[in-house]
Amino acid sequence: MSMPPGPTPDGGPLDPKPPALARMLITDDQFASCRSTVMDANPDMSEELAARIVEEGLAFVAACSVNPDAGLAPSRIVDEGWHALLLHTAMYQALCERLGGRFVHHLPGYGPQNYDPAVLLRTRAAIAALGWTTDDELWVAPDNESLVSVAAKCQHSDDGGPIVIIPKKPGVA
Repeated sequence: MSMPPGPTPDGGPLDPKPPALARMLITDDQFASCRSTVMDANPDMSEELAARIVEEGLAFVAACSVNPDAGLAPSRIVDEGWHALLLHTAMYQALCERLGGRFVHHLPGYGPQNYDPAVLLRTRAAIAALGWTTDDELWVAPDNESLVSVAAKCQHSDDGGPIVIIPKKPGVA
């Protein structure tokens, strides 16, 4: 499976294959702004960790774009990166257009009974099919907050089907 060709973030010529790194899907300035958004929502987070989260969010959006009916969803940590991308609406729209024109919608939900652990494996496989390695520490089970506890409280699906939720630990706001 390959990503549809699209112009580079700076408006350059069509590129028939995904970039070496998902972070190259947007400009350095856009990436820095999204990283800052993640850090603003999570004041104790390091710049390095926020960058990793945004990069995984980009890989997730790209995988959703080329797998619209796969029912993909991010981990709670990666969802924080997706939120940052979404808040940059013009950039996000342009990103989706470069990924083939399929807008990756955000469908939040909060029913913990809908959690399906296989969704993370399916999503990571879709990202790997694009040639990227996922960051194991960021694709953890919902109750694993050993690396970080993020502000995002939901998990999402883009297929209009059941929303897959990763609940937070009891007692964690």
